[in-house]
Amino acid sequence: MFKKIAIFGVGLIGGSFALALKKAGAVEQVVGVGRQLETLQRAQELGIIDAIAGSVADAVAGAELILIAAPVAQTGAILASIAPHLQAGTIVTDAGSTKSDVVLAARATLGGKIAQFVPGHPIAGREQNGPEAALAELYVGKKVVLAPLPENGEQDIARVAAAWQQCGALIHRLSPQQHDAVFAAVSHLPHVLAYALVDDIANKPHAASLFQYAASGFRDFTRIAGSSPEMWRDISLANQAALLGELDAYLLQLTRLRGLLAAGDGPALEAVYSNAQQARHSWISAIEAAEQQNKEGGD
Repeated sequence: MFKKIAIFGVGLIGGSFALALKKAGAVEQVVGVGRQLETLQRAQELGIIDAIAGSVADAVAGAELILIAAPVAQTGAILASIAPHLQAGTIVTDAGSTKSDVVLAARATLGGKIAQFVPGHPIAGREQNGPEAALAELYVGKKVVLAPLPENGEQDIARVAAAWQQCGALIHRLSPQQHDAVFAAVSHLPHVLAYALVDDIANKPHAASLFQYAASGFRDFTRIAGSSPEMWRDISLANQAALLGELDAYLLQLTRLRGLLAAGDGPALEAVYSNAQQARHSWISAIEAAEQQNKEGGD
């Protein structure tokens, strides 16, 4: 049980964290902090937060856990505002989709209090934004990656893990560098591709006609292009080096496919498609097996 938790950013991610902990009976009071008073008021109306902090000092005072669930570019400024008021025993964590830049920001702003910051990233989301999008069940069965620092105490790491487990999440650990390399490939690149495709279609002179005939395949492929542009701008820039590497590799693959198509090489095209199909089937089967194991128990 947490007596008080402060959440910076009470939209989808922070709001769902609060609702899940409330549903589990794991927190007595949730205090919200944010840039827009209207958003905070709406979160309070929806029962996501119990109080709106009058200041950062008020939010941090007496808080056992602080979650930063704002766009990653804001993390440094938020940590800097927290640092002067951070009390011994208070744990700070985040929900950012990049970790190396967040760790650099934490080291620069927290200084000797760096041991109190445990980096994290919940692997869950929706294309909707804001408090209205928050769901108490968002994290059930979903992975949360913790990227602990050498300075972190195991008890603090376990405390953060326990909070996410109360939300129904499964805990994984990666280093910040491993995290950014992995998610550049399987999260950040797909978002760039979805945004690029929809932007390309939207800029064509006959866009209206194209969208008129776009069906479920286009909808499924481009769903994530409905996500927050501000958030994904920040993620793209924060993980620039790893994302550029993945983009370069994907461009090579596209060039290869273009060559096969131009040459009319059907067997080679089918071989690429078949390999992708088998890989996706294996991935889906692994997910379904893990979900079933989680329902039934076991290691």
